[in-house]
Amino acid sequence: MMALKHFLQFNDLNLDELEYVFERAHWIKNQFKNYKQYWPLQDRTLVMIFEKASTRTRLSFEAGMQQLGGSAIYLNTRDSQLGRGEPVEDAAQVISRMSDIVMIRTFEQEIIERFAANSRVPVINGLTNEYHPCQIMADIFTYIEHRGSIKGKTVAWIGDSNNVCNTWLQAAEVLDFNVHVSTPPGYEVEPERANLYGNDHFEVFADPMDAAKGADLVTTDVWTSMGFEAENEERMRDFADWQVDAEMMSVAAKDALFMHCLPAHRGEEVSAAVIDGKQSVVWDEAENRLHTQKALMEYLLLGKV
Repeated sequence: MMALKHFLQFNDLNLDELEYVFERAHWIKNQFKNYKQYWPLQDRTLVMIFEKASTRTRLSFEAGMQQLGGSAIYLNTRDSQLGRGEPVEDAAQVISRMSDIVMIRTFEQEIIERFAANSRVPVINGLTNEYHPCQIMADIFTYIEHRGSIKGKTVAWIGDSNNVCNTWLQAAEVLDFNVHVSTPPGYEVEPERANLYGNDHFEVFADPMDAAKGADLVTTDVWTSMGFEAENEERMRDFADWQVDAEMMSVAAKDALFMHCLPAHRGEEVSAAVIDGKQSVVWDEAENRLHTQKALMEYLLLGKV
């Protein structure tokens, strides 16, 4: 029986564990593509708690658990006592006695930390305001599939220093690559919010074209994340020069990839020519949420198999 382990932020797993999960994701994906049944989590139950709307997170976790032989239960806080003020600590005690693993998509990171502290089973961060570790796990797995090891490579993050950006910065520390960040003034990275040890794995650029120069991977996200809709018009103005377009991709490395965690707004953070172009791997990236999360759930429940 392995010790209880949670995945609340990217650096909850070390280099050895992440390399193992990527290796398993590759094997599990091959089984799936060859229609080979693989049910290591038969009779196990995943509870998915959603406080924020989702397409990819729900689909990838629910389908993933079923494909591993287990079952998944969807709970929306609007339809449960959690939405009526039941303490997070009490909910964690009850939910973790009736299930084997829990995935939560919520607002503050503090909520998921409190839940995990009172849970008997592994807890996975399906997205918080601060971090999105499952997304970056899928992104890095996608990079590895297309280009090999990400160690020593350069990732250009163009746009808002949101939860996805924070997680890229954490990943760079664990996996030893570099991130070039370019955000409009007023939207800068806050190292303490990203929970970074130092700043030797990222560099900040005022001009997004400079950040993209020579990058092996260029990535971005929507300009207005969930919860910031009231700022939409202001953000449209502030971010106008931070669109990833063909000109920006042309200064990146010749074989640079483009990623976006989706949903995307063509004509805002990315041009249609880029997201629908040859360098874009966004559909592989979206699909890989399924395979990496299956490997993650297997690892958190069974350890190394």
